[in-house]
Amino acid sequence: METTDIDREIREFLVRNFLFGRTEALRDDVSLLGNVIDSTGALELVAFLQDRFGITLEDEDMVPENMDSVRNVVTYVKRKLDSKA
Repeated sequence: METTDIDREIREFLVRNFLFGRTEALRDDVSLLGNVIDSTGALELVAFLQDRFGITLEDEDMVPENMDSVRNVVTYVKRKLDSKA
């Protein structure tokens, strides 16, 4: 799966579920936690990523470097998918 496809799907999920269609509120490097999602939303995002992309997010993967921004989430998902191939 291409990075652009991963990015599009993650953005669509976040906009649909947390931003009520306000795409302008979602920036690449802005922290998701507190700005877009709360702790419950983080769990919803994890469930979405696991279901949609068929990956498993381990506890040790739940760090800002992987989950704090759209860019970080996309990079993380791409890396997980590439390691499965």
